Amino acid sequence: MSTPLLVTVNGPVTTLTLNRPDKRNALNVALLKALTAAIAAAGRDPAQRILVLRGAGPVFCSGLDLAEAAQPGQAEISASHVRETLHDLAQTRLITIAAVQGAAIAGGAGLMSACDFVVAARDAKFGYPEVRRGLVPALIMTFLRRQLRERDARELLLLGKTFDAAHAHAIGLINRVVADLAALDLEVTTLISSLVQGAPEALTGTKELLAELWPSPVAEDLGKAHAHHLTARNSLEAREGVAAFLEKRAPNWVPK
Repeated sequence: MSTPLLVTVNGPVTTLTLNRPDKRNALNVALLKALTAAIAAAGRDPAQRILVLRGAGPVFCSGLDLAEAAQPGQAEISASHVRETLHDLAQTRLITIAAVQGAAIAGGAGLMSACDFVVAARDAKFGYPEVRRGLVPALIMTFLRRQLRERDARELLLLGKTFDAAHAHAIGLINRVVADLAALDLEVTTLISSLVQGAPEALTGTKELLAELWPSPVAEDLGKAHAHHLTARNSLEAREGVAAFLEKRAPNWVPK
């Protein structure tokens, strides 16, 4: 069985590669646990300054592994691990870069939104389709409300439609758009070269102050979001929405 996460270290840069390409790098508990452990390990290493998040294969990340999440008793377990991963990614002292190819959907878009920088290939697609699956994009909202205008956030979250890299860049969801995968690698390398010119403690201090100046801490917002997330995950709508997604059919929404 292959490891769900590949960790490579090159000088001051740790690269974490989601390694479930046959599942479009869907986030199962094993992968989430590996992510939190790797983020913590890189953060403890004083030689590390940059953390790059990538996806193996043609897709960055398709979101939560709904087949696993639909199993009895999994809602609380997977929700807690998603919350922990997003928190640790957002709060690490390292400068974080998401390099997105193919698609970043739902929880996959949440991962990139928790990073300091997002670089994406031109053909990448993004989306927050949770409402179409009977879910609430609660944990992701913690970061979107910090990054987007309210009107843009409402459109993305309430419609649940996919959109392209050009639109994601225009509304401020991603930093840079490049032509293809080769250009993506080059742009990440260029960004790293620029970042390491900054003083390590000054960069860390700047990240800390940016977090402190926000009216409420990430951990507090994630706590509120977690409660909404679980309420939706345990609902009849979620049961129907996830089943419809897995069975590749339209959901049958029944009013209360």
